Amino acid sequence: MIRFHKEGYKIITITLIVSIVCVLLAEKLIDLFWLVKAIQLTIIGFLIIVLQFFRNPKRVVPLNDNVLVAPVDGKVVVIEEVEEPEYFKGKRLQVSIFMSPINVHVTRYAMSGEVKYSKYHPGKYLVAWHPKASTENERTTVVINNTSFGDILYRQIAGALAKRIVNYAKEGDSIVQGTDAGFIKFGSRVDLFLPLNTKLNVSLGDKVKGGVQVIAEK
Repeated sequence: MIRFHKEGYKIITITLIVSIVCVLLAEKLIDLFWLVKAIQLTIIGFLIIVLQFFRNPKRVVPLNDNVLVAPVDGKVVVIEEVEEPEYFKGKRLQVSIFMSPINVHVTRYAMSGEVKYSKYHPGKYLVAWHPKASTENERTTVVINNTSFGDILYRQIAGALAKRIVNYAKEGDSIVQGTDAGFIKFGSRVDLFLPLNTKLNVSLGDKVKGGVQVIAEK
């Protein structure tokens, strides 16, 4: 059975109602059979896109403090040593995962631990792969402390289509690896900032599965 994320309930309901009304109106108001069917198929196709975007598949999470799982579904587009200016103010290993509109957009906690920092930043809507997206786009920054890895920072970044980031992490929360950390509506990416000596299990271009695939280990 297909599950949908709670952040999509309102949009799915509105889209479903509007789709039904438009399908019926097309049948009633347009005489050309081929045009009616073309419009109806377009409406149904749009509805399917909305439904697949908000799907929330159940994942079996390998609870393990010595590994990090992918926080989202998508493609690894950045692996590099960078300066992280907001929280660490020092060098970290950045791993960025880009989500296309067809990916599952649930953000999951990469590890268990305690939320030490959580902050929302308004900003621009540059394309998610733009080099300045991590510091100039709408984004949230969350730091989790884990017994094995220490402090790990992840950043939800809105893209050109994304207009709303949902972040559930609150400072002081005790969180569990693989559970919902938030949602990014309509495309974007998530950046992870890890200790420089972190052993990665992914390479550039790899496609990862959120909540289950191990991307780094101690």
